[in-house]
Amino acid sequence: MMKRLLYLLVFSISLLITSNATAGENEPPAWIDEYRETAEKLIEAALEPENMDFMWERLAWLTDYYPYRLSGSEMLEDAIEWMHDNMIEDGFDEVYKQEVMVPHWVRNEESLVFHGPWSRELRMIGLGSSVGTPPEGIRAEIMVVGSFEEFEERSHEAEGKIVVWNVPFTTYGETVQYRVRGASVASRAGAVASLLRSVTQFSMQTPHTGNIRYDDDGDPIPFAAITLEDAELMQRFQDRGEHMEVHLTMGAEMLPDALSHNVIGELTGSEKPEEIVVIGGHIDSWDIGHGVMDDAGGVIATWEAVRLMKELGLQPKRTIRVVGWTNEENGVMGGRAYRDMVMEDGSFENHQLAYEIDFGVFEPLGFGFTGSDEAFALLEPIMELTAPTGAVTLREGSSGTVDIGPLMREGMPGMGIDTNTERYFWYHHTDADTLDKLDKEDVAKIIAATAVMIYIVADMEQRLPW
Repeated sequence: MMKRLLYLLVFSISLLITSNATAGENEPPAWIDEYRETAEKLIEAALEPENMDFMWERLAWLTDYYPYRLSGSEMLEDAIEWMHDNMIEDGFDEVYKQEVMVPHWVRNEESLVFHGPWSRELRMIGLGSSVGTPPEGIRAEIMVVGSFEEFEERSHEAEGKIVVWNVPFTTYGETVQYRVRGASVASRAGAVASLLRSVTQFSMQTPHTGNIRYDDDGDPIPFAAITLEDAELMQRFQDRGEHMEVHLTMGAEMLPDALSHNVIGELTGSEKPEEIVVIGGHIDSWDIGHGVMDDAGGVIATWEAVRLMKELGLQPKRTIRVVGWTNEENGVMGGRAYRDMVMEDGSFENHQLAYEIDFGVFEPLGFGFTGSDEAFALLEPIMELTAPTGAVTLREGSSGTVDIGPLMREGMPGMGIDTNTERYFWYHHTDADTLDKLDKEDVAKIIAATAVMIYIVADMEQRLPW
């Protein structure tokens, strides 16, 4: 009871401060007032201890029993079936699966042995979609470079070697280019394999996986990630003039495409059921760690936000569609299939908004929005009602929206939640992406902010201008 009273006091103070700050010409539109009580109920419900425990156990169950949800695997399909069955149990109005053909890459056995001033096996992880080595592996001298520019200057040295990309983390978008393109760049210069310093700013001997792309104008070569620590060590040995070799063995192979599914649950709109707000996260993950941050947390948070609406008897004017997208990690075939479905059935233009959580479920800070200036202006006043969760800002540009990217590229407004991602890339795509890295209350606040934003967008009289 004391916790609830304290929460109500904080909520009231927040609204008072926001009201004073926006007085006069910045006064929020009158229509926001009708959602104040509903926003308070949704936030209180999300932070209710029993609901927090229910959410946490559901997240733990998904990631404990179905941790390695890589596209094409039986475990991913079992997780999809589990989500489907639990959505039915939750009482969603419509629950169904959409068939999607997905890539089926298999890691198999892999290893890396270093031979320099001393020899030992190093921690490594094959990168998604990489080809394998011959059964006996590849042993070759290594060549360490720190950028594409350095490689260009030294590309004449790469013939017959294994190129090591020792590129310090700046931003994910910038540094990940070495993972995506590194193998093809090295191959064109005659390299026989490539290694990547993991895309992270922090490491405890944890290599990070992720998907790669081969260009059409070169032979595909094996590509694996090593730790920050070992990449730096190789750099120091090279700077001292030491001769180094590694023996890389990878059993990776690409099998024929496999049948997977997007899993979809709907809360039908009360007045405009044909209009849709689509929300969700991707249910697939890599075959290491448990895929908790990336992206079971996003799936559970969006699902739980709508479950709470049902629990409170709230039914917005528009339909809310929760999707667990398949195959985000190595193909985005789930996002593309959903786009194709709504383009073909004529419902694409009936979508009000696409919303995705795929950038961690840490402390919420606000939202990022991609769409028209007019739509941005309509959404911005809602921040007053999400402020008690910590989500206080609406900015232009959305993060963590890969699955809804195909929709957004066709002109649909898109939104993601901004969180404190300071530690996100410490664990991203590693064995360390496990439940203990999250805080239950932070996830509950993400759910609360999502529930308020999505309910209002689904219920507001105004249509978001595209």
